[in-house]
Amino acid sequence: MHSGSVKPIEIHRRMKVQYGDACLSLQQVYEWTRKFMNGISSVTDSPRPVQAHRVVTPEDIAAVEAIVKENGLVTVNEIAAHMDMSHGSAHCIVRDNKYTRFPFDSPSCM
Repeated sequence: MHSGSVKPIEIHRRMKVQYGDACLSLQQVYEWTRKFMNGISSVTDSPRPVQAHRVVTPEDIAAVEAIVKENGLVTVNEIAAHMDMSHGSAHCIVRDNKYTRFPFDSPSCM
């Protein structure tokens, strides 16, 4: 809708008529107008770096179990470092498999 001759306030007014309360805010219209004037040509999100997703496998669970059986005083951080996984993944394996020496009160991992 922006060709340079239509101001953001007018774009917002037209969108408000079309979309009512579901319309973008005036500030958002100004932001999008600025982006399009600076050369953006798509409204889709650009790819963003994300944290790597790790799936906990039965092999991981068995390996953690072996570590805990070998050393009953091992910490979750030590398990994570040994298994090259996040603290959160190690924590979930230990808690979800109910190793009794690790009392956890946090909610279940998904």
